[in-house]
Amino acid sequence: MKRQIRILGIDDAPFTFHEKYTTIIGVVMRGGEYIECVLRNQVTIDGTEATMICKQMIQNSRYRQQLKAVMIDGACLGGFNVVDIDDLSESTHLPVITITRDKPDQKKIKHALQKNFKDWKERWSLLQKGPLQMIPTQHNPMYIKCTGVSLEEAKEIINISTIRGVIPEPIRVAHLIASGITRGESYGKA
Repeated sequence: MKRQIRILGIDDAPFTFHEKYTTIIGVVMRGGEYIECVLRNQVTIDGTEATMICKQMIQNSRYRQQLKAVMIDGACLGGFNVVDIDDLSESTHLPVITITRDKPDQKKIKHALQKNFKDWKERWSLLQKGPLQMIPTQHNPMYIKCTGVSLEEAKEIINISTIRGVIPEPIRVAHLIASGITRGESYGKA
């Protein structure tokens, strides 16, 4: 796989549950070294349109034809606005990889969904798609789900786009931009 493949990393901006929407930022990078462009959109906090918004972000990008993979910071944007990674991959013909630093606590997630959403079964079903894989790193492990690509290819894409630490640059940069435009200065770990 070429080191300069174009990867879209997507992350949401920090928000409070008193807000209706939150910004999502997409960053197209060549590998983990060169930023090609920054994309912006928004999702409803705890809404249901994150998959559609991600599709629009990809389809409306002038780099659409050159993209080779999509990475999302976690399986949800804007709280529990779940991204259907299978649908996103199938409709865009791109591999999709979700990445998290911490292993999701499935029991807590299910409880929160049951407590707060009438459609919790649909959201839970989307979150259960595909196996969660632990990927060892030099630091702490990361956890991924991938579709449209083999686990080995996903690891290669992650390796190509990670400069230091654990988080691939497209997601790390999207996180920095999203938190910077919301808070005035970026902070925290992607």
